[in-house]
Amino acid sequence: MESRVITGATIRGLALPPKPAARLAGNCSFPSVRLNGKLSDGGNLIWGRQLRPAILLEASPAIAVSPVTKRGNVRPCLAAASSPADSGDSAGGAKVGFLEKYPALVTGFFFFMWYFLNVIFNIMNKKIYNYFPYPYFVSVIHLFVGVVYCSVSWAVGLPKRAPIDSNLLKLLIPVAVCHALGHVTSNVSFATVAVSFTHTIKALEPFFNAAASQFILGQQIPLTLWLSLAPVVLGVSMASLTELSFNWTGFVSAMISNISFTYRSIYSKKAMTDMDSTNLYAYISIIALIVCIPPALIVEGPQLMKHGFNDAIAKVGMTKFITDLFWVGMFYHLYNQLATNTLERVAPLTHAVGNVLKRVFVIGFSILVFGNKISLQTGIGTSIAIAGVAAYSLIKAKLEEEKRVTNESRVSNDAGTWPAYIEFQKQIRNQRTFLVANSVLQSLLFI
Repeated sequence: MESRVITGATIRGLALPPKPAARLAGNCSFPSVRLNGKLSDGGNLIWGRQLRPAILLEASPAIAVSPVTKRGNVRPCLAAASSPADSGDSAGGAKVGFLEKYPALVTGFFFFMWYFLNVIFNIMNKKIYNYFPYPYFVSVIHLFVGVVYCSVSWAVGLPKRAPIDSNLLKLLIPVAVCHALGHVTSNVSFATVAVSFTHTIKALEPFFNAAASQFILGQQIPLTLWLSLAPVVLGVSMASLTELSFNWTGFVSAMISNISFTYRSIYSKKAMTDMDSTNLYAYISIIALIVCIPPALIVEGPQLMKHGFNDAIAKVGMTKFITDLFWVGMFYHLYNQLATNTLERVAPLTHAVGNVLKRVFVIGFSILVFGNKISLQTGIGTSIAIAGVAAYSLIKAKLEEEKRVTNESRVSNDAGTWPAYIEFQKQIRNQRTFLVANSVLQSLLFI
């Protein structure tokens, strides 16, 4: 994959000039590197991915680098601290556009569209099940529409398709199989119980992830994380005992979905790749579609051919039936794509808060739209569970961010030579690539 290096930007005291080894005022020197690309306030482009600003050298105002093995200190350029009139752009005289000038507005728009598309998907998905209760087939439609969308995007070069080999395929197959199983069982739960109740059960997902990390992967989970999961388990238990739409099929399916997505997270840690998140999601969707088709034909095929399609057409008509299936698939793919773009623009802490708030939005709107009656105990239990998820997400995001900053500080302090600095960049890039890819996979939990 083509590697692009940032230019025309200041990275925490290190100004990258448009020409190699340029010397500016203040006796500032730089190593000889070929630079191209563009950096806006909205994020850095590294290997074709948009990441948060200043992800490199975050802990050190200046790193000692040199084009040779000899140590040499690089001082900040005076040009980087020039007056606003002289530095009104970040790419050699180009005017800063509105989107680059106000990145917070762009990120806010991404969050809004992510929430909006997700709420629309959940509402439309449940309405389809009210007259067409075939979740296996509908799951196939979700993935099929997304695969067609990705294929068309590849055909026009937006984005350019990343190559895949047999080794990468072997790594992605377990991830896609777990994704397919989790996706189908989630839809089975949506079809049999209220949307709000399914999302309440799926709030247990952090508990399963923590248990798998400690007892399967051997990772030590801090006591604070375990304590934050106690209200999640308590809240889900309270809500389940008095949920009016409760049935065992919906409950067990949601629990299987949690377990499937937990194993998907485990396999995704082994499938670390430099592929961008858009192509990664596309390949996972293709493999998951292939996995979902046989169960749909076996479990629902005879009923669909006998009376399933005919009953749905008789209730809503051929045109509405086809358009509903198309749009629910489009909303499924688009909200996941918007979730990917949103998560790439924000810090882990913001990501955690965003996911929790989105779950609250989905539960709230589903209750309003479908008029589901919930008991007082169910409402209290759901609130406790969501609060627990919020506490867990915030604590985990904070621990991950502290660990990342510590690692960057340690590496940057040792990066006294240019080769060491390049290696440092690669480590940070690989770490951030994995976080983005894992965020893409975990965002699919909230369907």
